[in-house]
Amino acid sequence: MRKVAALLACLCLFWPSQASAAERGPVGWASTGPGTTGGTGGTSWTVDTRAELKEALTNRGDPTAPKVIRVVGDINGHEAEDGSLLGEQDYAPGYDLAKYMSCFGEDGSVWSDTRHDYCKQQRQLRQTGSNKEKAQIQLTVPSNTTLLGVGRDARLLGVFLTVNTGTNIIVRNLHLEAPVDHFTTWSPGDGTQGSWNARFDAMTVITGKNIWVDHCTFTDGRFPDREAPLGFHGERVQRHDGLLDIEDGSDFMTVSDSRFTDHDKAILIGSGDGRGDRDRGHLKVTFVRNLFTDIVQRAPRVRFGQVHVVNNVYRGRADGTLYALGVGVESAIFSERNVFAYRHGDPALSVADYGGEHFRDTGSWFNGRPARLNAVASGLGLTDDVAWNPADVYDYRPLTSRSAVEHHVLRHAGAGRPYA
Repeated sequence: MRKVAALLACLCLFWPSQASAAERGPVGWASTGPGTTGGTGGTSWTVDTRAELKEALTNRGDPTAPKVIRVVGDINGHEAEDGSLLGEQDYAPGYDLAKYMSCFGEDGSVWSDTRHDYCKQQRQLRQTGSNKEKAQIQLTVPSNTTLLGVGRDARLLGVFLTVNTGTNIIVRNLHLEAPVDHFTTWSPGDGTQGSWNARFDAMTVITGKNIWVDHCTFTDGRFPDREAPLGFHGERVQRHDGLLDIEDGSDFMTVSDSRFTDHDKAILIGSGDGRGDRDRGHLKVTFVRNLFTDIVQRAPRVRFGQVHVVNNVYRGRADGTLYALGVGVESAIFSERNVFAYRHGDPALSVADYGGEHFRDTGSWFNGRPARLNAVASGLGLTDDVAWNPADVYDYRPLTSRSAVEHHVLRHAGAGRPYA
């Protein structure tokens, strides 16, 4: 009954606009080459449990054949076969975060297996628990798939959604709540005082091509960082990684009309500064009409890619924001008519240099006034010669006024929102 009711609601209230959006197709890089049509015309699935979603992704032994998978209600990545929800102690009985931390000493500087009699055991439990959690929550989307949330409340909770060499994929109208890493790692040598490194993103794209993420909401949801346990140096333990990471030569991707909310490191494009052999010449991504609210950094941070950021809205507190657009090694970011609104902030919050050289902005606004981001970038030693223009690659029509951008994004961006 749950599936039938949801499908009726979808067909009566929501599906016509979704169909028209699908017919129009993506704007930006995902429209190039063969385009991105997902599983249109293929096998139809309707799922409301993790087991059903996993089965649908395998598509009866033919995972790359076209298929449309409709998600109804909540699907929890920790849902066991019997319907119960697994937790930390199910993955690693006896693991204890406080004990794990104590093995680094009070200042978190050096791990020792012999600092306490339980340290070796805690190290092993953390490793095995992490691998078991990954095996449980990771669901991989194969080629020629449309993954579609039904109605206004379809959610993937704690699912580590991945694309691994998949092509021609659409993910639409889903709330994606980032997984909590129960076995996050403390790295004493990362940064000046050490850093936590969580393992799981809400969605990761690895060597994927022609992918369209549309009308989705990415968030930490029920488990915000501010409620995490205290770790070293009075800082909270970092239990989340990214919301959406795009790596290892992925290409021709569009993220449109989506929301990214209440998170630290939101979007990373590129596998690492030293991974040019994988990423150089790839990582072509368009971000169009998205809403970023209370994102600390990486919205996105880019290495190597040709990235078009157009008609997005950025909102938050200046004292809670490091930067929006991160210009990494060999990247070429073309920013166009974006709206930045950071109370008591200045345009320097909009762009930061992380080893890059090329950044260009056209017509963006900061707190209601022209942002003049090219001058900001020049002060960072960046040049506005990005050596490419989106208009030479694909057709698009940007909104040209600040009010039009804000009106559209605030009304339409995110899962469950009306389609334009």
